[in-house]
Amino acid sequence: MKFKIEALDPQSKARAGEVTTDHGVIQTPIFMPVGTMGTVKGVHQRELKEEINPDIILGNTYHLYLRPKTDIIEAAGGLHKFMNWDRPILTDSGGYQVYSLSGRRKIKEEGVKFKSHIDGSYHFFSPENVMEIQRKIGADIIMAFDECTPYPCDYNYAKRSMHMTHRWLNRCINHLEKTPYTYDYAQTFFPIVQGSTYTDLRKQSAEYIANAGAEGNAIGGLSVG
Repeated sequence: MKFKIEALDPQSKARAGEVTTDHGVIQTPIFMPVGTMGTVKGVHQRELKEEINPDIILGNTYHLYLRPKTDIIEAAGGLHKFMNWDRPILTDSGGYQVYSLSGRRKIKEEGVKFKSHIDGSYHFFSPENVMEIQRKIGADIIMAFDECTPYPCDYNYAKRSMHMTHRWLNRCINHLEKTPYTYDYAQTFFPIVQGSTYTDLRKQSAEYIANAGAEGNAIGGLSVG
Protein backbone atom coordinates (compact mmCIF):
# COMPACT_ATOMS: atom_id res chain seq x y z
CA MET A 1 0.00 0.00 0.00
CA LYS A 2 1.13 3.54 -0.73
CA PHE A 3 -0.29 6.73 0.76
CA LYS A 4 0.33 10.32 -0.23
CA ILE A 5 -1.18 13.59 0.95
CA GLU A 6 -2.40 15.70 -1.94
CA ALA A 7 -3.76 18.75 -0.13
CA LEU A 8 -3.85 20.26 3.37
CA ASP A 9 -6.32 22.83 4.70
CA PRO A 10 -4.30 25.64 6.33
CA GLN A 11 -7.27 26.54 8.56
CA SER A 12 -7.74 23.07 10.06
CA LYS A 13 -6.23 19.59 10.21
CA ALA A 14 -8.29 18.40 7.23
CA ARG A 15 -6.40 16.72 4.42
CA ALA A 16 -7.03 15.03 1.11
CA GLY A 17 -5.00 11.99 0.21
CA GLU A 18 -4.64 8.99 -2.03
CA VAL A 19 -4.18 5.35 -1.00
CA THR A 20 -2.90 2.95 -3.66
CA THR A 21 -3.57 -0.78 -3.30
CA ASP A 22 -3.15 -3.68 -5.70
CA HIS A 23 -6.87 -3.41 -6.53
CA GLY A 24 -6.89 0.30 -7.22
CA VAL A 25 -6.64 3.82 -5.84
CA ILE A 26 -8.72 5.17 -2.95
CA GLN A 27 -9.28 8.92 -2.68
CA THR A 28 -9.48 10.02 0.94
CA PRO A 29 -11.43 10.96 2.94
CA ILE A 30 -14.01 8.42 1.82
CA PHE A 31 -17.17 6.74 3.05
CA MET A 32 -17.05 2.97 2.58
CA PRO A 33 -20.35 1.28 1.70
CA VAL A 34 -20.86 -1.72 3.97
CA GLY A 35 -20.92 -5.07 2.19
CA THR A 36 -21.19 -7.09 5.39
CA MET A 37 -21.70 -10.57 3.91
CA GLY A 38 -20.30 -10.02 0.43
CA THR A 39 -23.01 -7.71 -0.85
CA VAL A 40 -24.13 -4.13 -0.25
CA LYS A 41 -27.76 -4.59 0.78
CA GLY A 42 -30.49 -3.01 -1.32
CA VAL A 43 -28.12 -2.10 -4.14
CA HIS A 44 -27.68 -3.97 -7.43
CA GLN A 45 -24.05 -4.69 -8.31
CA ARG A 46 -24.32 -2.54 -11.44
CA GLU A 47 -25.70 0.38 -9.41
CA LEU A 48 -22.95 -0.03 -6.82
CA LYS A 49 -20.17 0.08 -9.38
CA GLU A 50 -21.53 2.56 -11.93
CA GLU A 51 -23.74 4.95 -9.96
CA ILE A 52 -22.52 4.91 -6.36
CA ASN A 53 -19.03 4.27 -7.72
CA PRO A 54 -17.08 3.85 -4.45
CA ASP A 55 -13.32 3.37 -4.45
CA ILE A 56 -13.58 0.80 -1.63
CA ILE A 57 -16.20 -1.23 0.24
CA LEU A 58 -16.17 -2.93 3.63
CA GLY A 59 -16.67 -6.59 4.50
CA ASN A 60 -17.13 -8.17 7.93
CA THR A 61 -14.94 -11.01 9.15
CA TYR A 62 -17.45 -12.29 11.72
CA HIS A 63 -20.35 -12.50 9.27
CA LEU A 64 -18.31 -13.86 6.36
CA TYR A 65 -16.78 -16.50 8.62
CA LEU A 66 -20.24 -17.73 9.64
CA ARG A 67 -21.91 -17.34 6.23
CA PRO A 68 -21.04 -18.18 3.50
CA LYS A 69 -17.97 -19.49 5.46
CA THR A 70 -14.30 -18.92 4.87
CA ASP A 71 -13.65 -22.13 2.93
CA ILE A 72 -16.29 -21.26 0.34
CA ILE A 73 -14.82 -17.79 -0.15
CA GLU A 74 -11.34 -19.25 -0.51
CA ALA A 75 -12.57 -21.84 -3.04
CA ALA A 76 -14.00 -18.97 -5.09
CA GLY A 77 -10.59 -17.28 -5.15
CA GLY A 78 -11.22 -14.72 -2.40
CA LEU A 79 -13.92 -12.20 -1.65
CA HIS A 80 -13.19 -10.08 -4.73
CA LYS A 81 -14.04 -12.95 -7.05
CA PHE A 82 -16.81 -14.30 -4.83
CA MET A 83 -18.74 -11.02 -5.11
CA ASN A 84 -17.41 -9.94 -8.52
CA TRP A 85 -15.73 -6.79 -7.19
CA ASP A 86 -12.39 -5.72 -8.66
CA ARG A 87 -11.76 -2.65 -6.47
CA PRO A 88 -10.30 -2.46 -2.94
CA ILE A 89 -11.98 -4.12 0.04
CA LEU A 90 -11.41 -3.60 3.77
CA THR A 91 -12.42 -6.19 6.35
CA ASP A 92 -12.86 -5.46 10.03
CA SER A 93 -11.66 -8.09 12.49
CA GLY A 94 -15.00 -9.02 14.00
CA GLY A 95 -14.14 -7.26 17.27
CA TYR A 96 -17.19 -5.02 17.15
CA GLN A 97 -19.55 -7.89 16.35
CA VAL A 98 -18.11 -9.86 19.26
CA TYR A 99 -18.73 -6.81 21.48
CA SER A 100 -22.33 -6.58 20.26
CA LEU A 101 -22.93 -10.22 21.24
CA SER A 102 -22.64 -9.34 24.93
CA GLY A 103 -25.00 -12.10 26.00
CA ARG A 104 -23.46 -14.67 23.67
CA ARG A 105 -19.72 -14.38 24.23
CA LYS A 106 -16.96 -14.77 26.81
CA ILE A 107 -13.73 -12.79 26.54
CA LYS A 108 -10.46 -14.21 27.86
CA GLU A 109 -6.79 -13.50 27.29
CA GLU A 110 -6.65 -16.35 24.76
CA GLY A 111 -9.49 -14.89 22.70
CA VAL A 112 -13.28 -14.86 22.53
CA LYS A 113 -15.71 -17.77 22.64
CA PHE A 114 -19.03 -16.79 21.11
CA LYS A 115 -22.35 -18.22 20.06
CA SER A 116 -23.48 -17.82 16.45
CA HIS A 117 -26.51 -15.60 15.99
CA ILE A 118 -27.51 -17.88 13.09
CA ASP A 119 -27.74 -21.35 14.61
CA GLY A 120 -26.44 -21.08 18.17
CA SER A 121 -23.23 -23.02 17.45
CA TYR A 122 -20.10 -22.12 19.43
CA HIS A 123 -16.98 -20.64 17.86
CA PHE A 124 -13.69 -19.16 19.00
CA PHE A 125 -11.83 -16.10 17.71
CA SER A 126 -8.20 -15.50 18.64
CA PRO A 127 -5.75 -12.95 17.21
CA GLU A 128 -4.12 -15.80 15.31
CA ASN A 129 -7.13 -17.40 13.65
CA VAL A 130 -8.69 -14.02 12.84
CA MET A 131 -5.53 -13.19 10.87
CA GLU A 132 -5.83 -16.52 9.05
CA ILE A 133 -9.50 -15.89 8.29
CA GLN A 134 -8.72 -12.45 6.87
CA ARG A 135 -5.92 -13.91 4.77
CA LYS A 136 -8.43 -16.31 3.21
CA ILE A 137 -11.10 -13.65 2.74
CA GLY A 138 -8.45 -11.66 0.91
CA ALA A 139 -9.30 -8.01 1.61
CA ASP A 140 -6.75 -5.37 0.64
CA ILE A 141 -6.81 -3.84 4.14
CA ILE A 142 -7.23 -6.08 7.17
CA MET A 143 -7.71 -5.12 10.82
CA ALA A 144 -6.12 -6.28 14.06
CA PHE A 145 -8.29 -8.25 16.46
CA ASP A 146 -9.22 -5.94 19.33
CA GLU A 147 -11.72 -5.63 22.15
CA CYS A 148 -14.25 -2.90 21.48
CA THR A 149 -15.22 -1.56 24.91
CA PRO A 150 -18.81 -0.49 25.67
CA TYR A 151 -19.93 3.05 26.42
CA PRO A 152 -20.05 4.17 29.14
CA CYS A 153 -17.05 2.20 30.35
CA ASP A 154 -15.34 2.11 33.74
CA TYR A 155 -11.78 3.51 33.63
CA ASN A 156 -10.15 0.40 35.06
CA TYR A 157 -12.02 -1.86 32.63
CA ALA A 158 -11.02 0.39 29.74
CA LYS A 159 -7.39 0.27 30.84
CA ARG A 160 -7.34 -3.52 31.17
CA SER A 161 -9.09 -3.88 27.83
CA MET A 162 -6.65 -1.51 26.11
CA HIS A 163 -3.63 -3.44 27.37
CA MET A 164 -5.18 -6.72 26.23
CA THR A 165 -5.85 -5.19 22.80
CA HIS A 166 -2.16 -4.26 22.67
CA ARG A 167 -1.12 -7.81 23.61
CA TRP A 168 -3.50 -9.16 20.98
CA LEU A 169 -1.91 -6.79 18.46
CA ASN A 170 1.51 -8.30 19.13
CA ARG A 171 0.05 -11.75 18.57
CA CYS A 172 -1.56 -10.61 15.31
CA ILE A 173 1.74 -9.22 14.04
CA ASN A 174 3.71 -12.31 15.04
CA HIS A 175 1.23 -14.61 13.34
CA LEU A 176 1.03 -12.55 10.16
CA GLU A 177 4.79 -12.82 9.81
CA LYS A 178 4.35 -16.60 9.62
CA THR A 179 1.24 -16.53 7.41
CA PRO A 180 1.87 -15.78 3.71
CA TYR A 181 -0.65 -14.08 1.45
CA THR A 182 -3.31 -16.50 0.22
CA TYR A 183 -3.67 -14.76 -3.15
CA ASP A 184 -1.35 -13.02 -5.61
CA TYR A 185 -1.70 -9.51 -4.18
CA ALA A 186 -0.63 -7.73 -1.02
CA GLN A 187 -2.69 -7.10 2.11
CA THR A 188 -2.11 -4.15 4.42
CA PHE A 189 -2.53 -4.59 8.17
CA PHE A 190 -4.01 -1.87 10.41
CA PRO A 191 -3.75 -1.90 14.23
CA ILE A 192 -6.59 -0.20 16.11
CA VAL A 193 -6.38 2.50 18.79
CA GLN A 194 -8.62 1.93 21.83
CA GLY A 195 -8.91 3.44 25.33
CA SER A 196 -12.62 4.31 25.50
CA THR A 197 -13.25 8.03 26.16
CA TYR A 198 -10.28 8.56 28.50
CA THR A 199 -7.74 11.02 27.12
CA ASP A 200 -4.72 9.50 28.81
CA LEU A 201 -5.63 5.99 27.63
CA ARG A 202 -6.33 7.17 24.07
CA LYS A 203 -2.93 8.89 23.98
CA GLN A 204 -1.16 5.85 25.42
CA SER A 205 -2.88 3.53 22.96
CA ALA A 206 -2.16 5.81 19.98
CA GLU A 207 1.53 5.87 20.89
CA TYR A 208 1.65 2.09 21.30
CA ILE A 209 -0.15 1.53 17.99
CA ALA A 210 2.08 4.00 16.14
CA ASN A 211 5.20 2.28 17.49
CA ALA A 212 4.04 -0.99 15.96
CA GLY A 213 5.21 0.44 12.64
CA ALA A 214 2.25 -0.66 10.51
CA GLU A 215 1.51 0.97 7.16
CA GLY A 216 -1.73 2.41 8.50
CA ASN A 217 -3.52 2.83 11.81
CA ALA A 218 -7.23 2.76 12.67
CA ILE A 219 -9.03 4.78 15.35
CA GLY A 220 -11.40 2.50 17.22
CA GLY A 221 -14.22 3.08 19.65
CA LEU A 222 -15.55 6.32 18.18
CA SER A 223 -19.10 5.22 17.38
CA VAL A 224 -19.84 2.66 20.09
CA GLY A 225 -22.79 3.67 22.26
